[in-house]
Amino acid sequence: MRAALREKIVAVCDEKIAKKGPAVGLSFYAFFSNKNHDPELLMEAAQWWIREHRLDHFEKAVKIKKMVQ
Repeated sequence: MRAALREKIVAVCDEKIAKKGPAVGLSFYAFFSNKNHDPELLMEAAQWWIREHRLDHFEKAVKIKKMVQ
């Protein structure tokens, strides 16, 4: 996973945890806007989330943050 995507994931996780607490869940779509501006980056995140780690659709933000750090 490229560094820019890791940084974005950590930032989004931090933001969601700060707003909703450590039990907040999210999907890999949380790291992208509703418009698909970068399909390659979206597929990279999907590959990591689904194929490499076989994560559920929603996972705890704290878990995802820990995994990418």
